[in-house]
Amino acid sequence: MGYFSELLKSRRSTRKFTSEKIDQDDVVTLMKAALMAPSSKRSTPWQFVIVDEPEKLAKLARVKKHGAKLIEGAPLAIVVLGDPLTSDVWIEDTSIACTLIQLQAEDLGLGSCWVQMRGRLDERDIPAAENIRDILDIPLQLQVLSVIAIGHKDEEKAPFDESKLKWEKVHINGYKIQE
Repeated sequence: MGYFSELLKSRRSTRKFTSEKIDQDDVVTLMKAALMAPSSKRSTPWQFVIVDEPEKLAKLARVKKHGAKLIEGAPLAIVVLGDPLTSDVWIEDTSIACTLIQLQAEDLGLGSCWVQMRGRLDERDIPAAENIRDILDIPLQLQVLSVIAIGHKDEEKAPFDESKLKWEKVHINGYKIQE
């Protein structure tokens, strides 16, 4: 099996990080991966905000009801933005960039976790994206898709178990209902 197949199996969502900072060369490598992502008509509708200030990470950890607290424990977060005026498929394009960031993080020996923000609310039913917009001064034209928390892993997870692949979700030459 090739290196990429092994990388896919070993990349698991990391929610616990050590306090060790991320090397600046690694941050540059992560951003290169994101900026090389494919996009429709090479429109590159994404923008990224790198956050490493503990106070801002703590604020980002509270922008939605569930699933964001892990951001406070990460030494780095990448806020992923998309511009709907640049591309009608900004969600798809920015999602690809997120995936490449996570694969690059794994390749560097770092852990990562995608924290969904688009369509999520805080305790007061205010969109998480609005909270992030206020914290980071995001222009109105840009939409917040997600935050990728990144750090040195403080938990070990077994590689993905290929025996748990759901082959019933794969159809050949047309959709077939599984019995």
